[in-house]
Amino acid sequence: MQQLNTLLVTAYAKAPQGTAMYETYKHAGIVLEIDKLTHNIVDAEFTFITELAQNFFKRMLIDFDFTSDINILIERIEEHYMAPSSGAVIVALKSAQKRYLEKIAK
Repeated sequence: MQQLNTLLVTAYAKAPQGTAMYETYKHAGIVLEIDKLTHNIVDAEFTFITELAQNFFKRMLIDFDFTSDINILIERIEEHYMAPSSGAVIVALKSAQKRYLEKIAK
């Protein structure tokens, strides 16, 4: 069996009504693969409708140390992502970090 050096962390937040995300998924979801030793995000996936949005967010998050100040990442999202779902994405990201920090503290 292959040894895994990463963890998957998921989190969700309610998507804003009237958006394609809400109509399709009802929630903004995030799945992050995080290296257990460095705490860096090695892969990321969101419940976005388009592949462009998926790839854009992946590029923004890859290599971010998930134990670092999440506000650095939030500021980056606020600066580069202009969509109604930005608030839901940020809530999901904060929730994912909280879950991750609780897990590694044990």
